[in-house]
Amino acid sequence: MSQITTHVLDVSLGRPAANVNIILEAQTASGDWTLVGRGSTDGDGRLNDLAAGRTLNPGAHRLTFETGAYFALRKIEGLYPHVIVVFNVKDARDHYHIPLLLSPFGYSTYRGS
Repeated sequence: MSQITTHVLDVSLGRPAANVNIILEAQTASGDWTLVGRGSTDGDGRLNDLAAGRTLNPGAHRLTFETGAYFALRKIEGLYPHVIVVFNVKDARDHYHIPLLLSPFGYSTYRGS
């Protein structure tokens, strides 16, 4: 399992959001962002291998959820084409689970377990 995992739930449907494309990046010392991993949620809305085999350095990281494409496939108009969640990795030995609760016109996130 990756050091960073996520789970996307479509609260408008009351079920997991499958096939949401996600990008994981780390911020460099110069403030630029570098790609760490990418993937898509499975049938249970989970993505467990974003940084598989990599140890992340402490610092800012961001997850970009391609929510516009997810809703477009369902022929649903949404407000947010991307949801970007920036968070800090404090301890490189910890596991960071960053879930996303999603609807066409809102979202919420938190640190999961």
